[in-house]
Amino acid sequence: MAGQPFTIFDVAQRGMSAQLVRMNAAASNLANAGTVSGSEADAYKPIRAVFAEDLDRASGLATVQVQGVVREQAAAVREHNPDHPLADANGDVWAAPVDENAEMVEMLEASRQYQNMVEALTTAKQLMLETMRLK
Repeated sequence: MAGQPFTIFDVAQRGMSAQLVRMNAAASNLANAGTVSGSEADAYKPIRAVFAEDLDRASGLATVQVQGVVREQAAAVREHNPDHPLADANGDVWAAPVDENAEMVEMLEASRQYQNMVEALTTAKQLMLETMRLK
């Protein structure tokens, strides 16, 4: 922000951007759920967004910043399927360790947080308009 204090609009924008990254990560995980590969190393690993607090001392407002997106270290699930074209010498394939239910919960929570930020912005806008009408 280069020296300027945060406004409610800055806080909401950062929060909405963070929730969008979170939803995209969950969507990517869901899209890759059930995929298989020929080795454990090649199996899809779920991704997670990493956030950090960003405190503005001038205004006292805290907001979020996305520090990055990282791969989880979850182990791939071995499935015995000798007829699969990707099966190894033992007849095993490796499935992505994605819990579809947990990813859906993640997406729902992120979308609700996004919606909360939209409502906060709407309220701030309405308050500003009402204040201007008082004059």
